[in-house]
Amino acid sequence: MPSERKKGTPVFQVIDAMSAPYVGQILRVRLASGKTPSLREIKGSRLKARSPEGEETTVRVLAFSMIGGKPSEARFGRTGRLDLVVDQDPGETPVGLRWRLEGPS
Repeated sequence: MPSERKKGTPVFQVIDAMSAPYVGQILRVRLASGKTPSLREIKGSRLKARSPEGEETTVRVLAFSMIGGKPSEARFGRTGRLDLVVDQDPGETPVGLRWRLEGPS
């Protein structure tokens, strides 16, 4: 089945969130809508995070977590899921379940 090219800014749904051992958080995300970005575009990018209640913050993608296995373009394209290691400014509300991440644009 040929995949349909999506358009627009990528939007990810947070399906799991936990504290990372040394810095930031590990977020398991699923691509909800928009164009599928490459792993190269995602790493090091800033994503706008929005809670279900409307609170907003920005997170920076530091790396990919290896918890679910080494990420690859093929797996990401097939499943639409990634484990991200993110950091945000001190004092900001940590990202949690059901938050949406938008970007990179």
